[in-house]
Amino acid sequence: MANDMNVPTMASLFAEGKKPEVLFWVGCAGSFDDRAKKITKAFVKILNKANISFAVLGTEESCTGDPAKRAGNEFLFQMQAVTNIEVLNGYEIQKIVTACPHCFNTIKNEYPGLGGNYEVVHHTQFLKQLIDEGRITLEGGTYKGKRITYHDPCYLGRANGVFEVPRELIQKLDAELVEMKNCRKRGLCCGAGGAQMFKEPEKGDKDVNIERTEQALDTKPDIIAAACPFCNTMMTDGVKGKEKEASIAVLDVAELIANAEDL
Repeated sequence: MANDMNVPTMASLFAEGKKPEVLFWVGCAGSFDDRAKKITKAFVKILNKANISFAVLGTEESCTGDPAKRAGNEFLFQMQAVTNIEVLNGYEIQKIVTACPHCFNTIKNEYPGLGGNYEVVHHTQFLKQLIDEGRITLEGGTYKGKRITYHDPCYLGRANGVFEVPRELIQKLDAELVEMKNCRKRGLCCGAGGAQMFKEPEKGDKDVNIERTEQALDTKPDIIAAACPFCNTMMTDGVKGKEKEASIAVLDVAELIANAEDL
């Protein structure tokens, strides 16, 4: 990825005595999951287009510890967190942007208690900032009039109160935003939270992601928009389960913007 795109590491910038405006925290999904890597690339393209000076930690970045904490292993969480905080503080990081609400929530709300104090923004908030400052402009041609339903990620929406920013971005694409039965504060989990992403579901009548996908399909969308790599996976699986993948796309908000801009 680093070959065809400008993605500097903190180590290389630090060696040159430079400090980026923002650290892009990629997260495990954005680094290793083939689908989520596309979200990472879309966001990097936007950062490059806007001439943002940013860097990634690269091999110095470790999991934030969110899945360990949610699964009940507080000891492992604190080990991972403290290791990351030492790296971040060593580089005197002040502002962090991430495309993963789990990383966002953990670094923003749980790292301060362990000595990690940073300004943490979700990538949708950062994109809105760039548009408000005129650093990127949006032409909605690609998505004009398309029916897009937005799924609120739990750790972005209900946990941190970020409901309107992703919706404002979608509306800037001249798309028709259609809401699901459960949205905003009444949003329904995609089924991957609480470390469920990494295990089989418990026995029950219906998987959570199928219930959520059915709510999305009820809006008769052209596109299901997400703002979290876990949600993206769960909604994509749900759409495949309903055999609708040929007609309905599941895309991250960053991908919508990068596609609209032909980046």
